[in-house]
Amino acid sequence: MTPLRILISNDDGVFADGIRTLAAAAAAAGHQVTVVCPDQERSATGHGLTLQTPIRAERADELFDPGIKAWACSGTPADCMKLALFELLPEKPDLVLSGINHGPNLGTDVFCSGTVAAAMEGTLEGLPAMAVSSACFQWREFQAAATLAIQVAEAALADRWPENLLLNLNVPPCKQEAMGKLSWTRLSIRRYDEQFSPRVDPRGRTYYWLAGEAVEDFESGGDGPRDWPTDVAQIQANAPSLTPIQPELFWRGGLSSLPQLHIDQ
Repeated sequence: MTPLRILISNDDGVFADGIRTLAAAAAAAGHQVTVVCPDQERSATGHGLTLQTPIRAERADELFDPGIKAWACSGTPADCMKLALFELLPEKPDLVLSGINHGPNLGTDVFCSGTVAAAMEGTLEGLPAMAVSSACFQWREFQAAATLAIQVAEAALADRWPENLLLNLNVPPCKQEAMGKLSWTRLSIRRYDEQFSPRVDPRGRTYYWLAGEAVEDFESGGDGPRDWPTDVAQIQANAPSLTPIQPELFWRGGLSSLPQLHIDQ
C-alpha cells in the first residue's frame, strides 16, 4: 500500500521496548514514522492534561531506528498527542498508533488508560487511531504484537475506517505460532477489589499504595453483539482481541428507564 504518515505515542515512556518495537515495525513496512511520547512512564493517567505547568519536548531520534523522528515530552499521553498534532508535525498523519503498552487494556480499564487516551485524541481529531497492548505486564517480546498491529491498521485503512472509530487491540503474551485467531470483541466489565495498603515513610507520615486486584467476569459484557466474545475472554483463550470503541458516552438504555425527576424549580 501507499506509505503512510504514522504518529505513535504511548504511556510507558520513551524508553519502553513496546513503543520502539512498534515504531520499528511501522518503519520496516515502509511507512513514515514520527514518535511523540512521554519522557517517563505515565501509566493510568487517563485523559489528563497538563494545565498548570509548561510542557517541554526534546528530540529523541537516537533512541529509535534510523529515519524515525522522535520527541520525548514532559506531559501526559494526551498532552503528547495534542502537541504533536497542533505544533510538532508539519501536517496531519494518516494514522495514529498508541503502544505497545506493557500490560493489558481490557474492558472498562480503557477509561483510565493513558494508551487508549492518546489514541482517542487522534479519534477526536477525525483520524484513524488504534491502541495496542500486550496483555501481560511481564511479557517483553513485542514483535508479534507489532507485526499484527501494522497488519490490522493497513487492512482497516484499505477497506474502510469509519469516523469516530477507535480500535483497541490486545495481544496475548505468547509466540506468534501459539496465538489464536484475531476476533472482534466487546468490552468486558472489569470490577476491582480496591485495596489501599497504608505505609509509613521515614518521617513517620502515613501514605497509601493502591493495591487492588481485578475481579473478572468472562461472560458478562457491556455494549456489543452478544455472539462476540468479551475482550477478557478472548485473551484468556490466547487469541488477539480487537474492540471497536467510540468517544460517544451517551446513555444507550431505554429512555423510559431513566429516573423520573420531580423537582420544583
